[in-house]
Amino acid sequence: MPIDVAAVVIGNRPLSSDYHVLALAAPAIAAAAAPGQFVMVKAGAGFDPLLRRPFSVFEILRDAAGAPAGLTILSKRIGVSTALLYDKAQGQRVDCLGPLGRPFTPPPADRPVWFVAGGVGLAPFATLAEACLARGLRPTLFYGARRAGDLHYAGWFADRGVDVRAATEDGSAGAHGFVTTPLAQALTTLGSDGSANANAGPSIYVCGPTPMMRAVAELASRHGHDVEVSLEQTMGCGMGGCYSCVVPVVQPGRAPHFVRSCLAGPTFRGSALAWEGLAH
Repeated sequence: MPIDVAAVVIGNRPLSSDYHVLALAAPAIAAAAAPGQFVMVKAGAGFDPLLRRPFSVFEILRDAAGAPAGLTILSKRIGVSTALLYDKAQGQRVDCLGPLGRPFTPPPADRPVWFVAGGVGLAPFATLAEACLARGLRPTLFYGARRAGDLHYAGWFADRGVDVRAATEDGSAGAHGFVTTPLAQALTTLGSDGSANANAGPSIYVCGPTPMMRAVAELASRHGHDVEVSLEQTMGCGMGGCYSCVVPVVQPGRAPHFVRSCLAGPTFRGSALAWEGLAH
């Protein structure tokens, strides 16, 4: 069951004029959270904004004994809620409900593990990286951004043993272009004739803007691999009551139909989504 707490802000680290990492004391939620799950956060105490906003659980914070003590969220200042969160000071309280949603499927131990992130789509991969590393798996992070200064937390992943392969649209770091550039190179190395056995290929996890996730899913499919994506849908409640986060899915023998991404997701197989019906 989700837990609703008035979490104390224990840190707020700005990464740029828009990005920041907000740390919340929420030990019960942190202890129950699995990689890929999210929390619903109410940024203010009044009616504007009225509704909570969803954020992936970014990091699990631990005390000196190693017990879960809190969590962080990675946020970009865009609207009213995210502006309020950007300005939160230590000691203030934030209503936080979670953990919510279906977590990532744990990767098999005998396959490479690849993360593909764009912008704040990096958020679900910190907990997934730590879970993989604890099992002796060394993930690869394909990380796309507009410029080198937007590759936030790349060093955090690299310091923990994740193989970081960056791409920037202006060419200031890593490959020049979209994140699909280094990903395509890696997929080609595995074999590009379309005959690869999907069960022997990499476990690919994706999060970022919808067009980017669709491009990654289609690229991987051309090489014989499916992906698992974490959708960034607008949500009003996070618990299935408001139906504001529905997404179209496909199943063999059935016409596309809608499911609530807060309950059926936010993680989905790329092949299960009717991408043309997803809002950008």
